[in-house]
Amino acid sequence: MKNLKILLIEDDMIEVMKLNRSISKLESNHKVIEANNGEDALKILSEKDNLPDIILLDLNMPKINGIEFLSILKNDDALKYIPTIILTTSNNQKDLVACYEIGIAGYVLKPLRYEEYVSKIEKIVAYWSINELKKI
Repeated sequence: MKNLKILLIEDDMIEVMKLNRSISKLESNHKVIEANNGEDALKILSEKDNLPDIILLDLNMPKINGIEFLSILKNDDALKYIPTIILTTSNNQKDLVACYEIGIAGYVLKPLRYEEYVSKIEKIVAYWSINELKKI
């Protein structure tokens, strides 16, 4: 399994800490790059020679919400192939449909129990570690 460069777009610092703690439990060398909102993420993604392997995106964010961010991402020829997984508390069916229509790689609900959260993150990372990813 290869080590992933993961861009986490999340405005809640507790969620950022949870993800980093979950990744560190995997005893691997995955690298997490943090962006507090869509604007910060777009700045990070503007460095086209240092793109992440996958993006974990929260939907409910200030400035640019997750769905708006997805639309920008999917309209950029250099960024549209980066697998983007929604990691959210929203089980709103409208959000789910809108995200899949734009083109996401997955939609994962954040569970309340920490152990379940760690298990979901472990599965996401394991899957994308063995998947063949398009390099630009």
